[in-house]
Amino acid sequence: MTRKHVHEEIFNASPERVFAMLHTPSAICEWWGAARAIVNSELDGVWVAAWGPDEDDPDYVTAATMQVFEPPKRIVFGNYQYHARNGALPFEADFVTEFLVEPSDQGTMLRVTQDGFPDDAVADDFYAGCEIGWRETFKGIRRFLEP
Repeated sequence: MTRKHVHEEIFNASPERVFAMLHTPSAICEWWGAARAIVNSELDGVWVAAWGPDEDDPDYVTAATMQVFEPPKRIVFGNYQYHARNGALPFEADFVTEFLVEPSDQGTMLRVTQDGFPDDAVADDFYAGCEIGWRETFKGIRRFLEP
């Protein structure tokens, strides 16, 4: 059994602009606060971001494969690798994250669905942290798209 987060908001930006910021390295660094990002924007391409001031010893690194890349509508990330300087996750997980971009009457809806969190108490803190993290991440997206 796994559990998932779903978070969506509407932005005053075109679907093309919302989609582009999901896979453009300079944009990722700005809206997500990553120190650096590398993206190969294509099916089976890599998406990597690192946080922290020391390039040789980052605080966090997240890497994933773009299992679906359908501009300007949908990206699905899988095959995650996660590194934290303070140690590995205390559980095994097979995370899948989908970003869905859809036009709406008010602008563009962006929905993220992050699935694969174990339904086990050992994952509770990480799950709760990710829930807060997505709310904060969407604040960064809003600042980026709607300055």
